[in-house]
Amino acid sequence: MTADHSHSPAPTDAHAPGAAPHPEVHFPNWHTYKWVALILAVLTVAEVWIYYTPMKQTRLFAPALLTLSAIKFSIVVMFYMHLKYDAKIFRGLFLGPLAIAIIVLISLLFLFGHLSLHAT
Repeated sequence: MTADHSHSPAPTDAHAPGAAPHPEVHFPNWHTYKWVALILAVLTVAEVWIYYTPMKQTRLFAPALLTLSAIKFSIVVMFYMHLKYDAKIFRGLFLGPLAIAIIVLISLLFLFGHLSLHAT
C-alpha cells in the first residue's frame, strides 16, 4: 500500500482564474537613486553656502534654511522611505499626523511669538 504522490497540488498562482490581480509596483532603479542623491547633495551645499554667507544677518536666513530642509525631508521620505510608491493608506498615515504637527507648531509660533527676544 503505497500512496500515489504523482499528482501535483492545486496551483496557487496569482494569475489563476478567479484570483484578484495584484497591481504592479514600480520601485526606483539605480539611475533614480543617483539623481536623488545628487539633488540632496546640491541642496546640502546650498544650505552650507547660505550659512556661511552674509545672508545670516538678513530676515531670509531662517526661512531659506527651513525651506531647503523641508524640501530635503520630502525627497528623503518619498524615495528612501518609498512613500511615493506605497499604498495611499500609508501616505495618509504619515502625512496626516505630519500636517497636524506642522499646524500645531505654526500656531504655537504665532501664539507665543510676542515672548521672543528681539535684537535691537
